[in-house]
Amino acid sequence: MKQILHTVILLSLWSHGYSQSTSFKNQKKMKLNAGIVTQKLAETKAFYTKNLDFGLTFENEFYLLMHTPDKEAEISFLLPNHPSQQPLFHKPFQGQGMYLTIEVDDVDALYQTLKKKGVQIKIELRDEPWGDRHFAIEDPNGIGIDIVKYKAPGP
Repeated sequence: MKQILHTVILLSLWSHGYSQSTSFKNQKKMKLNAGIVTQKLAETKAFYTKNLDFGLTFENEFYLLMHTPDKEAEISFLLPNHPSQQPLFHKPFQGQGMYLTIEVDDVDALYQTLKKKGVQIKIELRDEPWGDRHFAIEDPNGIGIDIVKYKAPGP
């Protein structure tokens, strides 16, 4: 499963014309890490490690940084109202208006694995008219996770 799971977080600044901008022209690398402010650090850690085989990059009493099995992408979780953080990062996520997409090589196999583990499937495995095959689950914070096998680009 470690080889098939790959989180898709596409930051396509270059394709949107920002490469002409002075502030982005000299950037050699840009990495995106989504962060969620939540009280549920333990539940979140258990969910991502047991169900999606994420690894632990860093952890302390108020912060959790996890990575996909191939270590290509990370996601972080932070306790709300922590005194080490600025007020901008104090308010907890309210459980709506956010989703994650995880692209995998074998969506059918992961679907079956998660069903066997008893993970509640929020959107059953399905094929979309544009060719994607996917299903969705929800993490302990109310974040929808769309697990997808994208249609190979072609003519």
